[in-house]
Amino acid sequence: MKNKVIITCAVTGSIHTPTMSPHLPVTPAEIASASIEAAEAGAAIIHLHARDPENGYPSADPDIFMQFLPVIKQHCDAVLNISTGGSSLMSLDDRLAPARIASPEMCSLNMGSMNFGIFPLKDQYSNWKHAWEPELLEATRERIFQNTFANIEIIVDDLGGKHAARFEFECYDVGHIETLAYYLKQGRVKPPLYVQFVLGVLGGAGASPENLAHMKATADRLLGEDYMFSVLAAGGRQMKLATMGAIMGGNVRVGLEDSLTISRGELAPSNAAQVLKIRRVLEELGYEIASADDARKMLHLKGADAVAF
Repeated sequence: MKNKVIITCAVTGSIHTPTMSPHLPVTPAEIASASIEAAEAGAAIIHLHARDPENGYPSADPDIFMQFLPVIKQHCDAVLNISTGGSSLMSLDDRLAPARIASPEMCSLNMGSMNFGIFPLKDQYSNWKHAWEPELLEATRERIFQNTFANIEIIVDDLGGKHAARFEFECYDVGHIETLAYYLKQGRVKPPLYVQFVLGVLGGAGASPENLAHMKATADRLLGEDYMFSVLAAGGRQMKLATMGAIMGGNVRVGLEDSLTISRGELAPSNAAQVLKIRRVLEELGYEIASADDARKMLHLKGADAVAF
């Protein structure tokens, strides 16, 4: 499987808001449809957040998750990865509630607290659809995204231990890789680790080739043979750095959570369009796209029959 590349698609997230793109999935039906289309286009893993269906506000309500998780599972075999990040305005218990109920194959896990600044987006738009949109963006100027060592340990022990979920370890800077290496050495996390290099979020490492190379070199030094990696670049460098990551031996993540565009100045019409674009690039370079079953084997997942939805 060394030449197979896993494509993850993050279909909605909690960063972008409805004003920014009419194509951003909001309702459970839209999230389900976007996920199924992304899987059909070649995504082996679907990274999932939820939103209030009335106004698109980021939500961690398990009832909303349960409106789309069974639908996606029924219509495709993709690995469903539930975010434990939610948003910086949610409590830890709120953020973990959906995964605790759904007991998924995978969860995301941010490897540290950070200044997660999305407030600059506020200056790019006007005529907001909802009053909450600029308010939420501006709140990130003051709030930190909290994931302390204690928080990380709760998530690992609860979702990884009790629920046998594996993790997408989201590393926004080299210090997060150091933290992951600490828990690997302690035996609290088990290989193979799936490390997501997250580039381009204000407060973390910028979206540059140099930063990607540095993060991979750091992971190679600290994690050795115990990890695989994927590349997420926020904004306009999404496709370029994902391609670079694949050439370096990694996997890729795309989706409207991370970038709203398909090319410079052009909104992506769908999540599936981004999946198809990166798939075309990778196949032109000679890579084979990993299926969902390939991803399960590569990442040692428990299987779709062991989830609670």
